[in-house]
Amino acid sequence: MTSNKLNNILLILFVSLSYMLKAQANPKKSLSLKEQHIVAIAASTAKGDLAMLKTELETGLDAGLTVNQIKEVIVHIYAYAGFPRSIRGLQTFMVVLDERKAKGITDPPGAEASSIDNSESKYARGRTILQQLTGIPEMGTKTGYAAFSPIIEVFLKEHLFADIFERDILSYTERELVTISVLASIGGVEPMLQSHLKICLNVGLTAEQLQQFVTIIKSKIGEGEAIVAGNVLDEVLKTTK
Repeated sequence: MTSNKLNNILLILFVSLSYMLKAQANPKKSLSLKEQHIVAIAASTAKGDLAMLKTELETGLDAGLTVNQIKEVIVHIYAYAGFPRSIRGLQTFMVVLDERKAKGITDPPGAEASSIDNSESKYARGRTILQQLTGIPEMGTKTGYAAFSPIIEVFLKEHLFADIFERDILSYTERELVTISVLASIGGVEPMLQSHLKICLNVGLTAEQLQQFVTIIKSKIGEGEAIVAGNVLDEVLKTTK
C-alpha cells in the first residue's frame, strides 16, 4: 500500500470518527419536518387511507420533499405492505400532482437514483448493506425462517437490501423511517418492528426521535397502533441502554 493510499484511508477514518463523536455529543432531539412527512406519507399509504394520504402528499410537497423522494417512499412500501397499497399510493400521488399542476404549482422532480457500478453479486451487496444497517456480521448457519425457506433469505438479500435499499434517492435513515411506519400501521408484525427499531438506532435515529415517530402514528393512524408501537419501542430501549 502506498503512503498516499494509507493517508487517504486514515483521513477517511478520522473524518468518520469525528462525525460520529459530534453526532453523539449533539444528538438530534426531533425528526426534521421532511422526516415527519415521510412517516405520515408512509403510514397513510400502508393503512390504505387515501383521503389522508392525499393531504399528506400535499403537505409533504409543500415542506420540500421532491417528487422523486415521495415516489421512492411509496415504492419502498411495497416490500412491506404489498404492491396493491404501493400502487394505490402512486395513483393517488398522480392525482395530487395533476391537481397542483392545474393550479400552476410546479413541484421539483428531484434527483434520480444513481447507477450502480459494482461487480459483486446482488446477494453479496445485499448482505453488506444488511450488515451496515444492523451492525451485526452476516455469518454462520442460517436459522429460523431463513433455514425453513432459504429462498426468501435470498430474495431479501438480493431484492430488498440490494435492489431497493441500494437506491440513493433516500438515505438508510429515511428508508428505515418508511419501514417502521408501515410495520406500525399494518399491525401484527411486532417482531419485525422491533428489529427495525433497533436498526433505526444503529443508523443514527435517537430515542427521542423514535418516540416522536410513535406520536405521529397516534395522530395519523390511531391510538391502538401507537400503543403497540410504543410498547415495542420501550422494550427496544430497555435492551439498548
